Amino acid sequence: MKQSRIGILGATGAVGREMLRVIEEYELPASELRLLASRRSAGESLPFRGGELRVEETTEQSFAGLDFVLGAVEAEQSRRWAPTIRAAGAVYIDNSSAFRLDPAVPLVVPEVNGEDAFAHRGIVANPNCSTVISLMAAAPIHRLSPIESITASTYQAVSGAGQAGLRELEEQMRALAAGEKVRAKVFPTQIALNVIPAIGAFTENGYTDEEMKLQNEGRRILHTPELKVSCTCVRVPVLRSHSISLTLRTRERVEPEAAREAIRAFPGVCLAEDLEGRDYPTPLDSSGGDTVWVGRLREDLTDPRGICLWCCGDQLRKGAAANAVQILKLLAEAE
Repeated sequence: MKQSRIGILGATGAVGREMLRVIEEYELPASELRLLASRRSAGESLPFRGGELRVEETTEQSFAGLDFVLGAVEAEQSRRWAPTIRAAGAVYIDNSSAFRLDPAVPLVVPEVNGEDAFAHRGIVANPNCSTVISLMAAAPIHRLSPIESITASTYQAVSGAGQAGLRELEEQMRALAAGEKVRAKVFPTQIALNVIPAIGAFTENGYTDEEMKLQNEGRRILHTPELKVSCTCVRVPVLRSHSISLTLRTRERVEPEAAREAIRAFPGVCLAEDLEGRDYPTPLDSSGGDTVWVGRLREDLTDPRGICLWCCGDQLRKGAAANAVQILKLLAEAE
């Protein structure tokens, strides 16, 4: 793999910082690493390989000479800078929702549909974090028999709302412990010692836009345009890592043991068979790593073609930063 010149757009945010850590952990060969952020963050320094890298303000000239740019900004900013990145000759790997449903932009989970990345025209999209984690668990079964429908409930950590979400849970827990009034700013109501069954904006069909992502993105990643998904997204008072309950309905019946064997053999996924005596993972088991853990695999008692399972994955790592870096690595290794 040759030395690449890499930029991180939005380097000081939670995902941008995680991208930098993943690049270091993966020992990705980089002849240059350019950290880009807003004017407010310019001048900050972030640790990297025993030293520090200085953050630069993003300008029209920021992308000159780069091979790849990892995007860790909101959709509006991503749309603003994508044309400039492409004009500079770099491949933009975007973590926002800006291009996920654009038919001209590959939407990629490397272990599931990595070959799609090579059809890019300068932009590759990173899926939503819950989509990545769900499809990593579901893909081994999909390869045994195509998945026709998914029923899902997500249990999403507060860090999915960024650093502000983390702070809000921590502040609310301290307030409760001190007998003080709890204030909610980031979330619509108190999240400490509570769950909130709504993430994202509600759409006309009664689902939120966050809930529709698993269907809309799953169709593209699994190459199944008729896939139907019913999803409920729930915010839970967990700091890090999302958990998801999935019921998969396949075209032909898949025996549970065949599903277990397929999961055991699938890269990036681990079947929880003995985690401290447990055959199921928890968010803490997956936090800080890139493995998606799967457990509670069993028959669906309502449908002979149904398989139920539980999965956990770190949404800042495999659900965002690590998946983007893995796309970069996939493309760089092919050059």
